[in-house]
Amino acid sequence: MNIIHETKWALLELFPEQAEEEKVKEEEARIKAEEEAKAFAEAEEMEPAEEETPSDEESKPRSVVDMAADEIDSIELVPKQEAGKEKGKEEADAGKPAEAAAPTAPEPEKKEEKAAEPEESEDEGPRTDGVLELDFQARGANLDVLCAPDQIVDVTRILDEAGFFLETISGVDWIKEDQMEVIYDYSIVADEPCRVVVRTRVPRSEPEVPTISDIYPGANWHERETHEFFGIKFEGHPYLVPLLLPEDADFYPLRKDFKP
Repeated sequence: MNIIHETKWALLELFPEQAEEEKVKEEEARIKAEEEAKAFAEAEEMEPAEEETPSDEESKPRSVVDMAADEIDSIELVPKQEAGKEKGKEEADAGKPAEAAAPTAPEPEKKEEKAAEPEESEDEGPRTDGVLELDFQARGANLDVLCAPDQIVDVTRILDEAGFFLETISGVDWIKEDQMEVIYDYSIVADEPCRVVVRTRVPRSEPEVPTISDIYPGANWHERETHEFFGIKFEGHPYLVPLLLPEDADFYPLRKDFKP
């Protein structure tokens, strides 16, 4: 069991319904793999078909003269007269004016293929809380966790106990949905790399999440910066004051409705 699989199942303890579904999927995959292995083993046990033995004439050694004759017979010779006709035809075609050539119509097949392409902007609906396993090459992470704000501390403890370190904390202003999103990035130094993204959303009117600075002391400054630019409050933070803006600043520069 690799680090990605271990971390995924440790996080799934917080999502019992998804954990049951994942158990069923893994059991079905295990049964399918066993059936395929059994079928492959049975195919290997089958006796191979008898090879045809060459006749006496085919088994005799062939002379150099016979092999040279076969090679000459395999060469396709074109009569000079026919070759001359083809050459003359090509020269005549080349001498024709360009206006005589009939215009080529556009291929209708290409239009049909383009029209058949599905739209990329399909609305799949809101995502439910849980753990997604991603392709790192395409998404930049191995696991993506969406949880409720009151689950942030539990998720953080699981990743801390597994040996992950905190990279950064950032915010996103979803002004049309009237929500704020807090994003935590985690990584681990191991033989096999693993990167985990944790997300939670809070109402834009009261953006509050619990602090994780008591678990990861380095989160102190990340939370201060996120509060400074997005106005997200981290409950329990020991010193939630701005890093760059004046202490009495009453605006949040990275909110989408900010006007300087």
